[in-house]
Amino acid sequence: MARNNDPFSQNIDWLTLLLYLGCVTMGWLNVYAAVYSPEDHTSLFDMSTNAGKQMMWIGTTVILIICILVVNHTFFDTFAFVFYGFMILVLILVLFAGTNINGSRSWFRFGAFQIQPAEFAKVATALALAKYLDVPGTNLTRQKDLMYIGGIIVLPCLLILASNETGSTLVFASFTIMLYREGLPSWIPAVGITAAALFVLALIFPKLYIFIGIGALLGLIIMLMPRYNRTMANLLAIGLVGVVMIGYVTGVDFFVNNVLQKHQRNRIKVLVDPKVDPLGVGWNVTQAKIAIGSGRLQGKGFLEGTQTKFDFVPEQSTDFIFCTIGEEHGFIGGLVVIALFVGLVSRIVILAEKQRTKFARVYGYCVAGIIFFHVMVNIGMTIGLMPVIGIPLPFFSYGGSSLWSFSILLFIFLKLDSRRTALTRR
Repeated sequence: MARNNDPFSQNIDWLTLLLYLGCVTMGWLNVYAAVYSPEDHTSLFDMSTNAGKQMMWIGTTVILIICILVVNHTFFDTFAFVFYGFMILVLILVLFAGTNINGSRSWFRFGAFQIQPAEFAKVATALALAKYLDVPGTNLTRQKDLMYIGGIIVLPCLLILASNETGSTLVFASFTIMLYREGLPSWIPAVGITAAALFVLALIFPKLYIFIGIGALLGLIIMLMPRYNRTMANLLAIGLVGVVMIGYVTGVDFFVNNVLQKHQRNRIKVLVDPKVDPLGVGWNVTQAKIAIGSGRLQGKGFLEGTQTKFDFVPEQSTDFIFCTIGEEHGFIGGLVVIALFVGLVSRIVILAEKQRTKFARVYGYCVAGIIFFHVMVNIGMTIGLMPVIGIPLPFFSYGGSSLWSFSILLFIFLKLDSRRTALTRR
């Protein structure tokens, strides 16, 4: 019989572990490449560089992983709401006692190191959602349950947004993937996708064209409806939807110009028109695309990236780490990294579907959703397909908060899955 609490037993999914180790190792090497200076010839283990500090974070992460794997799997289920409540208190505390870094008061500073609680809030929220949805009788089609779940997600979002950390706030939208799997009415994500599409269209095209498109779309819906469904009530409902959509499109300009902060408006401008102010607000994205494009098919070689060496791309070891991958390892290297993440997310989803408890399944989908969102947005923003919102590439970007939070997120799930594997082998 397999021992349930043996952290090094065959109960751990080794394929997921190998994918994780591959990501962490490649991330460390690329952090080194991003900060490497041919004049200084610093080593991988130089603690004065980001690469050396990242090695320290990797070492402490191993300790965290061992702690996760040796505790009983019921620990995370039992204390899910306790973790969530503690993180809410920490998010409140950071608003008053936190350090302002790059305009965001979302960090605790400890000497030369900083910790960002928002990264760990995603883990706590995932556990709280899994705990709530595991309660017998919970139904996502009921308004009461939707309100409770919405509250669990929105509360940390508001606190993180209050610290001026928009990027981390947007990550919480990834929980929609899990909620849809668990029975969220399809019209809710449909409304969200439609709102996002209309927002982008309103920034690109004249409002009149969009109004004509909305009218044509609703007219087509009415034409395709069976005659017996063309009641006055249904026609009025469709008309009301049209009015709401037109009002929403009309309000986009006001929202962008009067609600968003200047740096947020600039990021949207760059997304809509990549050529706007290439030496100013468009500098990051322009240089990122130059760096990635210069790598071509096979890349310039490890430590041979000229854009990287001369610091053309800001934040290259953190938010823009994918530029180093694209420049030094080319299109092939970029595909390998994307394949690693596709394999990791796919494996997590497969394992989530095999879980015997709803708690483990829900949590697994939360893990997959968070990692997928980070990868999609981070890589998308480096190639100009997504706005620059400053979120890390999981296991690759430099930073202890990021590496710790993603590792904790993943290995809690692997611990839960090990219990399922042990029961299967009995």
